[in-house]
Amino acid sequence: MNVMKRFIPFVKSNPTVAVIRMQGTIASGTRGTLSDASLRPLLEKAFRKGKPVAVALEINSPGGSPVQSSLIGARIRRLSEETEIPVYAFVEDVAASGGYWIASAADEIYADQASILGSIGVISAGFGAHVFLQRQGIERRVYTAGKSKSMLDPFRPENEEDVARLNRLLGQLHETFITQVKTGRGDRLADNPDLYTGEIWVGQGAVDVGLADALGHLIPAMKDRFGDKTEFRRYEQRRPLLSRLGATMAKDALGAIEDRAEFARYGL
Repeated sequence: MNVMKRFIPFVKSNPTVAVIRMQGTIASGTRGTLSDASLRPLLEKAFRKGKPVAVALEINSPGGSPVQSSLIGARIRRLSEETEIPVYAFVEDVAASGGYWIASAADEIYADQASILGSIGVISAGFGAHVFLQRQGIERRVYTAGKSKSMLDPFRPENEEDVARLNRLLGQLHETFITQVKTGRGDRLADNPDLYTGEIWVGQGAVDVGLADALGHLIPAMKDRFGDKTEFRRYEQRRPLLSRLGATMAKDALGAIEDRAEFARYGL
């Protein structure tokens, strides 16, 4: 019936909210993760197909690549401004680190009373295997042109200059993240010194410090705003056919382990 209405003059269709699901870690070129390239066609359709009254983001992400987070967030804002369509983010288990970076691109953020938000910081993790190599009688040989080319080589002893250089880079990324959050949230943010330390908040606590606007769930919140007859059009990433059939089991298993490890940082 609603399809018929679209072709009958002077008959008003029910409002439609386009819903994009964003589940998983944020990375470039990895199967099953969130990236600007993988989300681009979904975002374009969501904003431009059928004149929705709003775009809703279902976010469940512990973060990942700061670059991909920035690209995704910038695309969301750009499309929202071009189409004059508001964006609402709904946090499920977690929107932390890069996940919150994306959420902060929305006009309003809603969370469940048990959702985890925040972790506005930058992390770099690695390992050191030089002692193991020495014990095994293995000699590491690296030849470079440029003294910084082999920075933080995990098979060599840690170098203080390399660590200082990495900390400078992390500091620059952190400032970029903070600027994004302040731009997106504005004066809704509380004057709390812990906001940008990587600290996390749960449910109402996130609302109290301005990381979220209210507690609420997608369908009731959108129907409360646009009416009981509001309809929902969903968009989400689909795994390639060969992957669904198990043709890349090893790679998918590794990706699942990495994904699980990221969520585990928040006790999930």
